[in-house]
Formats: sequence, structure tokens, C-alpha cells
Amino acid sequence: MSLVIVGSVGLDDVETPYGQVQGVAGGTALYASLAASLFTRVRVAANVGHDFPEEAWAPQRARGADLSGLRVFEDQATFRWAGRYEGDMNEAQTLRTELNVLEVPPAAPPDWKGAPWVFLANMGPDVQLDMLEALQGGTVFADTMNLWIETQRDNLLELLRRIDGLVLNDGEARLLTGENHLIKAGEHLLDLGPRVVVVKKGEHGAFLFSRDFHFALPAYPTTRVVDPTGAGDSFAGGMLGYLAENGALEPAALRRAMAYGTVAASLTVEAFSTAGLARATREDLDRRFQELLEFVRLE
Repeated sequence: MSLVIVGSVGLDDVETPYGQVQGVAGGTALYASLAASLFTRVRVAANVGHDFPEEAWAPQRARGADLSGLRVFEDQATFRWAGRYEGDMNEAQTLRTELNVLEVPPAAPPDWKGAPWVFLANMGPDVQLDMLEALQGGTVFADTMNLWIETQRDNLLELLRRIDGLVLNDGEARLLTGENHLIKAGEHLLDLGPRVVVVKKGEHGAFLFSRDFHFALPAYPTTRVVDPTGAGDSFAGGMLGYLAENGALEPAALRRAMAYGTVAASLTVEAFSTAGLARATREDLDRRFQELLEFVRLE
């Protein structure tokens, strides 16, 4: 089944202990679609400016993606973000943000309405609610961040009552629920509406919460973390791509989807920008998936 991904596309300046890059392709929709397109046909809705490189979409095009939801603003620049990673590199220090084309909400083509699977990547909950209404997708997952929890809490809570799955990190889960204990935070989030909640913990893996079972998964044991930018979006894209390919939210599928999201993220962090995912194949993910099985039982 196809997967609609709505999110941001950007140009990033990134500095890590391994070096620095300027003006490289990034954004939630780009990373998520790169990972998801290794599993299923993706449809991407996002805004880009006149300065965004067309070649950044070559891997998705080669994998059959539908990019008719990209809107190019010839008179505006692409969203820009600059960040620095230090220490354990689990969180970036934001140095500069320029919204540019993100000041206009994305829009999906009318014929995408009723899409079987939808991922509303990190955007304002007001925009996510509008996209939810426009797409009326079959199964909808969403991401969020601290900014929206603090500034659009009511909109976010309304969104949670209407979606099937939520993806966020451990700090965001604690902030949204007021629970310091992560298990309690996950259970609290289920009470807010979603059927499935996935809490990302960076190098420490991820938790999955549902009304039927809980599941914890370690990170793939990569030894080379060059650039963590986009790892969380790649995780979500890999997970949703697998679920869309298999068309189910049953426990076994969710566990396997978590594992595929984990290995997609591991490929992302091993290179700057999208290089790791752009050159990856399904065989690369399958191989790392099998290696991860040595650490955890999925069935």
C-alpha cells in the first residue's frame, strides 16, 4: 500500500566531531521518504524553495515515489537549519533557523484523499489537523516536538484523539504527560487517544506501547555515528514503510516494523545528510534486520 508523508524539506548546516557540512539536503519529509521508499511507494507533500537541489529526490524517484505533492516556491528560499552536535550527540544545539517556505502550510493533491497510510511528520499540530482533515487517511501516524507541546498543547491533544499512532522522543513524552517514569508516560499517552505510541531513546533504542502489549528494542549497534540529523525521521519512515507494505498493526508486524525503523536510522547516522539512506538498498536493511535479531526476539 502507498504511504503519504507530509513534512518539511530543508537545507542544513551541520557540525559534528567528524566534520561539518553546509547547505546539505534535509528535512523530515526527505529523511522519512528515503527510508519508507525502500519498502513501499511513497507520496510526498512538502514545500521547497528555488534553491533546493532537484537531485536530492533522485533515490525516491528511482524507487517509484510520487512527488506531485512538492510545491516549489520560485520566489522564496528553502527552510534552513544549522546545528551542532557534541558529546554523546543525542541532541543537537540549534544555531540558526530560517522558516522561509515553511511559513506556508504544505498541501496534498486532492486525489490523495483516502490514502491507506499517512505519516504527518513534525509540523505544527494546527497544520497536522488540517492535513488530517484533507487526507482522511485510513491509518495515520504523527510526530511532534517540544515547541508544539509548549505552544499548541490544545491542538496537539485534539490531534492525539484522532490519530492511530504517535512517534516522539523520551523527553517529549515526559513533557507532554508530566510523567518522569517512561513506562507511565507511554501508558498515559495511550490514554490520550492513539492506539500505538513509539518513544524513541536515541542510542538506547525505543519503546512501543499499545493497549495489547509493550515492547522494547535496543538500537542497532553501529560504532560510527557521524551525523544524527534525521535519524528519528528515518526511524519513523522505515517503521511506517514496513507497516504500509504489510498493511497491519498487529503485534508481530509492529515489532518487525520497529526493528526496520531502527536499522534505517542506523544507516542514516553513519554519514552526513541523506547519503547513508540514499545509497542503501532493501538488502542492506534486511541484512541489518537479521543482525538485530541476534539481540532481541521479535515474535
